[in-house]
Amino acid sequence: MAKPLLKFDSHLTLRERIVETVRDAIIRGNLKPGERVAESEVARSLGISRTPIREAFRQLESEGFLTVVPRKGAVVSSFSEKDIEEFYDLKALLEGEAARLAQPRMGAREIGRLKELNETMRAAAVRGDARAVFRAHNDFHLTFVDLCGNDKLRDLIHQLMSQFARFRYLLSVKGEIADSLRQHEEIIAAFEAGDALKVSGLVRENARTGAQNIRDKILRAPAADAPETPERRAATASTP
Repeated sequence: MAKPLLKFDSHLTLRERIVETVRDAIIRGNLKPGERVAESEVARSLGISRTPIREAFRQLESEGFLTVVPRKGAVVSSFSEKDIEEFYDLKALLEGEAARLAQPRMGAREIGRLKELNETMRAAAVRGDARAVFRAHNDFHLTFVDLCGNDKLRDLIHQLMSQFARFRYLLSVKGEIADSLRQHEEIIAAFEAGDALKVSGLVRENARTGAQNIRDKILRAPAADAPETPERRAATASTP
């Protein structure tokens, strides 16, 4: 019997189930970049109506997993090394500044929250819960972003993180978070020391490490289950 393309998680709301199901299929390579994802096929595969599927597809498009193409519908988004570099360059710049501005507002409760979230990430990684890793990682960064005091900067970062959730989710699924955990500890220590400039520098370094991990361990990874990208196809084609 053929292995099903989509596997439904019954512990979520209907929209969340669809989002997680399609996202997982994209991350694991069952749905390839450029491949059409038809609402009717998903509805038939999961035995549900198309209305919640449209809602889920809108979320997946906002996260960078799907692209809606005129007269073709939703297709799996492709991404390049340039996309990764540009996203993480912006992330480093904006989050570094947000961390600098947030430092005077980071009290014992907020620092305690950072420590708690880092341990949540660690525990989730051990049990292989990529969803929990992703959520805790997001919340770690948003803890200081939301305290930066600059509403426009905060909103820009929220928008950026939403649009490029795919990159960060890839790291969660692949378990590439050891560097993040270590760097988060250094960020926490700098917040505790009241060193705004060091905090800013460490947050920027954390973003650059994320970009490097995506490039080296995922985008260029030779593993069979790594997501297919134009770069991977080109590398495979050029191999003797």
